[in-house]
Amino acid sequence: MSLSHTAAEYMLSDALLPQPPGSRAQGLRLELPSDRLLKFITVGLPLFLVSLAFAREFTAGSQISCFSPTNFTGKQSAYVDTACWDSLVHHGLDAEGHTITKSLWALKVFPYSLLVVAVLMYLPYLLWRYAAVPALHSDLLFIIDELDKSYNRSVRLVQHMRKVQQASAEPERFWEEYERARQERYFEFPLLERYLTCKQHAHTLAFIYILRNLLLLLFLAATCLYLIFLHLNIFFQDEFSCSIKTGLLQAEPHIPSLIPCKLVFFSVFQLISLSVGGVYVLLLPVVVYNALQLCQWDKGLLSVYEMLPAFDLLSRKMLTCPVNDLNVILLFLRANIAQLTSFGRLNALSALKGAAADKQDIDTVVDFMTLLAGLEATKPKG
Repeated sequence: MSLSHTAAEYMLSDALLPQPPGSRAQGLRLELPSDRLLKFITVGLPLFLVSLAFAREFTAGSQISCFSPTNFTGKQSAYVDTACWDSLVHHGLDAEGHTITKSLWALKVFPYSLLVVAVLMYLPYLLWRYAAVPALHSDLLFIIDELDKSYNRSVRLVQHMRKVQQASAEPERFWEEYERARQERYFEFPLLERYLTCKQHAHTLAFIYILRNLLLLLFLAATCLYLIFLHLNIFFQDEFSCSIKTGLLQAEPHIPSLIPCKLVFFSVFQLISLSVGGVYVLLLPVVVYNALQLCQWDKGLLSVYEMLPAFDLLSRKMLTCPVNDLNVILLFLRANIAQLTSFGRLNALSALKGAAADKQDIDTVVDFMTLLAGLEATKPKG
């Protein structure tokens, strides 16, 4: 008999979760994997392509090539290139023969506009970091700690029940007291459940998360429209006619009225714009999917934790509209599942519960641990 008692003590002591070796605060993920990927691509891609464009500009030299008259000297040709690059105005004729001008200045500021795009894409991340992360960090620390502690409390409760049952002279009376305690919900740990219920009626994190995705969606769409505008108006014109008859050169008779020029970097900017626009169009459904995650509950996580005594958010149908802070916390709990040590234990117990012969006798961790500790052998049947 002492051997079975010793084995039960060791089994229950091994079932307790060990204390984490370090601080959980350093290992928490405060961004979902999809959000982190979006931030990396939306911010990193334009910065990478702009750095390539600037590197080519520094190595290749002049970004424009003008066909000056043959009687121009080298200095005069260099002046034509500089003047046309500074103005970037196309002089042409319309269908009726009237002179028209078209500014190509957007090509000159195109690399800097991509820098502005990268800054705009970083703004939703800054909003989330400073408006939501502090509250989310404290919520995750408390909930993860309480979930693991609730599991340990259940195991310690079974250890105490085992000692009381061994000291009890009337086993039947012990089980009567046990059933009465279950009916009066003495085994529940209400702090965590009430905290989660309170979070179910809060909407701050959900509002900030939706706002973050809406801003990102707006910036992506605005960037795509901007690139479409450039392609329709400018990015099909790599050659233009430049006029340098201004200022002191206006009255010079030997200077032609228009000088043909070609943009050397044109194909590079076309490739950069197509790359950024194509990737951003592909990311639009990802942003929409991230926002729509709040439209349904992650019931898999809560269903596993219903093995805790009186933790029945699902069975009591307390989960109503999913757009609230509790659903956001559940998404981040799923992302931080490695920090949640009790999840693996409860998931295994839930699987064993489904394979048990008498499923009606196993509702919580307490029931399962009493079975493993050998207390069910003396429990009266019926």
